[in-house]
Amino acid sequence: MPKMKTSRAAAKRFKVTGTGKLKRAKAYKSHILTKKTAKRKRNLRKAAITDATNVKNMKKILPYA
Repeated sequence: MPKMKTSRAAAKRFKVTGTGKLKRAKAYKSHILTKKTAKRKRNLRKAAITDATNVKNMKKILPYA
């Protein structure tokens, strides 16, 4: 059986933590920042853990993660 291919788009966006969870960046931080409060923009900088409902699909497109 041939090797499975990793989705390169997903590989650039997700990192695996030491415990095996998927770490991701938050959305809504790229443009139209003037109307967003400083607190909101500051919180968007922090990394987030991928929701459990999406993990099964993510593991499928990241087979070696």
